[in-house]
Amino acid sequence: MYRRLAVAAATLAAAAGLSVQPAPAARHMLIGIFDEPHTLYGDPGFYFPILKRLHTQVLRVNLYWGGRFGVAKQKPFDGSDPADPAYDWSLYDRTVRYASQYGIQILFSIYGTPTWANRGHGLNVAPTDPRMLRDFAFAAAIRYSGTYPAPDGRALPRVHLWLAWNEPNNPVYLTPQYRKVKGKWTIESAIDYTAICSAVYDGVHATPLAGQVVACGATAPRGNNNPSSSRPSVSPLAFMRALKNDGLSKFDAYAHHPYYGSPKETPTSRPGPRAVTLANIGSLIEQLTSLFGKKPLWLTEYGYQTNPPDPQFGVSWANQAKYLTQAFGVARRNPRITMMLWFMVQDEPVLSGWQSGFLTATGKRKPAYTAFQRLPRG
Repeated sequence: MYRRLAVAAATLAAAAGLSVQPAPAARHMLIGIFDEPHTLYGDPGFYFPILKRLHTQVLRVNLYWGGRFGVAKQKPFDGSDPADPAYDWSLYDRTVRYASQYGIQILFSIYGTPTWANRGHGLNVAPTDPRMLRDFAFAAAIRYSGTYPAPDGRALPRVHLWLAWNEPNNPVYLTPQYRKVKGKWTIESAIDYTAICSAVYDGVHATPLAGQVVACGATAPRGNNNPSSSRPSVSPLAFMRALKNDGLSKFDAYAHHPYYGSPKETPTSRPGPRAVTLANIGSLIEQLTSLFGKKPLWLTEYGYQTNPPDPQFGVSWANQAKYLTQAFGVARRNPRITMMLWFMVQDEPVLSGWQSGFLTATGKRKPAYTAFQRLPRG
């Protein structure tokens, strides 16, 4: 089935006049937003016009393989077939249609292992067999190839930007982070993520469609490198080195999330020794080049929370706008950074959530709304 679907995809691409040659590298920095509470689960009819007014070029949302919003709550008979009856793509079909209507590209982050794929260990535990994830990535790329017919007969819009997982150096998203082997600690998250990233890359690139771009990494900005701590994690540079040692070799771009560590930090404040923020992003790019060559770097999450409403981690509304402009300026001046995404359109209504939106929870615009609109595009 896997091979048959690949041939079918080539036929569809040819019929639609799509080239199957590699696309040229981007010459500018794409600007966008990572948001799913509002754009994926919320009212897209309300939020997509806002994204348009904000001049959003890319919208990142998680494409959940498993879990509450997962496509594959049940085990498919053929995981590489997007039409397998176990799959429910309806939430994501709706999202890509709205994005296409408003001229916005989708970046899908494939994330979350179904219970049937890892013996019920949870979304943040790698699948027991990465070939199951490869099949799902292939099915997703075929469905959102731009030629695949939806149940209503219309072809679904094309998605060509992909990201493997989210913050795999953070135990919230991938666990275990470490494992003791023969009395020595090993970075298990890097071993598992090498398999995850390779599976997503292989699945997406098994299609003959042009211009597919798969990013790996999506690393959190800091880690403690302490397997004996109550919450072990891996710093981004150590994690990248471990990926190289564990055999990662195939990806088109590397992604990172260079968040600030305290409200006293500006985008140019030097962070601690185990963190990579915008202020020292050059260290990550230097190591990326040394280990993997001149891959593009995507900053697929960034943002500053505001006070009000968050008195502990937020900055003033004026500083949020100021830091946004400064941060995107820093990124744009670096030719290796080809995408940067702000986290969230609107604040979450509870303080335990995130308050980096351009709108308050009640819909009031912050100065960052206008600052984001005015960022140069192209």
